[in-house]
Amino acid sequence: MDPLFSPTLKPIWQAVHARLSTGRPVSRVRIGPLSDDQRTALADLLGSARLPGDKIDVSVQRLDEVLLERIGRDTRDFVAQAIGPIGDRAAERRDAAAERAALWDWLTAHPVVTAQPALTTWTAAVRRTGLVDGSPVKTKVELEKVLAVLSELPAAGRPLPAFADAVLNDPHALDDGTRRANLVLKALSAVYDVPAPVDAPERRALWERAGIADDQLSSTALVAGLTLSGNDIVSDVLRLCADAGLAAALTLQQLRATTAFTGTPPVVWVFENPSVLAVALDRFGADCPPLVCTSGWPNSAGVLVLNRLRAAGSALRYHGDFDGEGLRIAANVIARTGATPWRMDSADYLAAAADGPPVGRVTPVPWDPDLAGHLAEVGRAVPEERLANALLDEIVQR
Repeated sequence: MDPLFSPTLKPIWQAVHARLSTGRPVSRVRIGPLSDDQRTALADLLGSARLPGDKIDVSVQRLDEVLLERIGRDTRDFVAQAIGPIGDRAAERRDAAAERAALWDWLTAHPVVTAQPALTTWTAAVRRTGLVDGSPVKTKVELEKVLAVLSELPAAGRPLPAFADAVLNDPHALDDGTRRANLVLKALSAVYDVPAPVDAPERRALWERAGIADDQLSSTALVAGLTLSGNDIVSDVLRLCADAGLAAALTLQQLRATTAFTGTPPVVWVFENPSVLAVALDRFGADCPPLVCTSGWPNSAGVLVLNRLRAAGSALRYHGDFDGEGLRIAANVIARTGATPWRMDSADYLAAAADGPPVGRVTPVPWDPDLAGHLAEVGRAVPEERLANALLDEIVQR
């Protein structure tokens, strides 16, 4: 056996290999602690008359000279043959950092996140948590599934296993305690601006708020002045209520019994607060324009009504409260139903802002980048009810 490949010298070559694999310039390599046999072998290798200590700094240039003279190869080539390919840990760290940065940039810019800026606090928390098994690829696969779930919420009152099967092709994909379910629930906590659930009842309550396993009778959509031309239960209820100048409360059960809307109006006006519908009905009676109310955060029935209207060709115009939660509700409705914000920009807020309650926590607004800043600066909310008559005047003019 060539003495260069002897077991006694192998730990020395391993130390040199590890140092060269850092990817940084190397002039000397710290070796040791060495046994007496290893000290003797190293002295013989370097042609030294004296034994080195148990720890020694060896010059790479000196190793090059010895190896070039004996085998015609420098240190890098030799240890690559003796130990294995030389890595570049610095480059690997740079590549890993770039891969992580690309992952977080992708998450921040994802359409589900940009449509609901309240999720930015969630994305920051996800980033702090780190990678799944240290892998950007595995993390992205998991987050893609979570974002697919969020894009379908609030749901139309489906049980959790059925919803998970429909979205992720696995009825157990959102089982309690799984990483994916926890990520979704933390995202919903950010959207609804509520504390993260800490026990099973709180988790169930948050799922229910997002339209999972809503009761088909308690989940209702409030509608006024809307008529359809179909021969189905929803069309009959709407027609009777509109003719009488009354609001209709459509249950999720009724909506599910109606497969599609026909004869929808070209524009439907969507409000956050029931009191606006009450003002409209008092004012217009049987001539009330087509209005839908989300009653705050939209439930399963409300989302289903709006999506059915949009699918049938109606344009949805949304207005809500000018406060932190009102803007998050607006972003949620717009993202889930394709509604267009109406009278909800900076000029509308500044024109109406006066004495009012505090705005609460304000998050970025997708349709007007300056609006959140104006709310934070003025610090006063503009309840939708304060603008009800002016908004109804504009509907009539249009």
